[in-house]
Amino acid sequence: MRDRLPFFAGVGLFVFAILSMSLFTVDQRQHALVFQLGEVKGQISEPGLHLKIPLIQNVRYFDKRILTLDTSEPERFITSEKKNVLVDLFVKWRIVDPKLYYISVGGDETRAKTRLEQTVNAGLREEFGKRTVHEVVSGERDKIMDEMRSKADLDARKIGVQIVDVRLKRVDLPAEVSESVYRRMEAERKRVANELRSQGGAEAEKIKADADKQREVILAEAYRDAQKIKGEGDAKASTIYAQAFGQSPEFYAFYRSLEAYRSTFKSKSDVMVIEPNSDFFKYLKSAGGRAQAAPESSKSGKNGK
Repeated sequence: MRDRLPFFAGVGLFVFAILSMSLFTVDQRQHALVFQLGEVKGQISEPGLHLKIPLIQNVRYFDKRILTLDTSEPERFITSEKKNVLVDLFVKWRIVDPKLYYISVGGDETRAKTRLEQTVNAGLREEFGKRTVHEVVSGERDKIMDEMRSKADLDARKIGVQIVDVRLKRVDLPAEVSESVYRRMEAERKRVANELRSQGGAEAEKIKADADKQREVILAEAYRDAQKIKGEGDAKASTIYAQAFGQSPEFYAFYRSLEAYRSTFKSKSDVMVIEPNSDFFKYLKSAGGRAQAAPESSKSGKNGK
C-alpha cells in the first residue's frame, strides 16, 4: 500500500493540474474569447467560472468598461469660410463584440484607437466644412457632437466597438485668424450698437413729439376752460353790478366816483389837467352831487391837483 502512495499522489497532482488548466474565471468588467489552436471557438461576456480544454484551448480577455480616446494635440480643421480652427476632443468607446473586435484589429487597443481617431477626424472635417466659424464655436456645437457620434458609431460597429460619446473640449482659432475675426466681430457689434442707438433716438424723438403735442393740447384746453370760466365770471359780475345799479343808481355812481378818486389821487405827485366844472368833481363839490358855482380863480384856470 505504501508503495502505491507516490503513484496516487502523482495522479492527484496530475488531475489537479488538469483541472486548474481547465477552469478559468471571467470578471464582470471583462469579455473573454476562447481560442482553439488559434481559432476563435466562443466568446463569454457573463462573469463566473468556466471550463476549457487544457493544452488545446486558451483564453484572451478584453475590457468591457468604457474607454477614452483623448487626442494629444489639437487637430486643425477648415470651415466653410476657408478658415482654420483648432479642435481638442475626446471619444468615449467600448468593446461590444469581442470576436469582431479581434478579427478586425487583432484585439490591439492601439490599432482600434487609430481607426476610431481616423473615423472621427474624417467626420469632423465634413461637418466643419459645412459650417461657419460662428456656428462651429457656439451656434451648432451640440449638433455637431450629436451628428459626429452617430456617424462614428456606424463605422465603429464594423470593428465591434460602440461610440458612446464624442465631445469637443475646445475650439480655438489660430493666432493668424483670431485677430481678423475679432476685428470683424467688433465691427459687427459696433454696427448693432449704432443701429440700436439710432432706433432709440428715433423712439425718443417720437415720444418727445407726442409729449409736446399732449402739452399743447392740455394748455389749449386749460386756456379755453379758463376763458370760459372767466367769461362766465365777468357775465355774473356784470349781472350783479347791473342788479346793484338798478337798486340804487345814485349810490352806485357815488361808489364808482370814490373808486376813481382813490385810483387817481393814490400818489401825491400826480398832476391833472381838467375842467373845474367836470363831472369828475361832481361828488367833491356837494354831497348831493349838485354842481356849485366855481370861484373866479377856478374859472380863469384849467389846472387842478
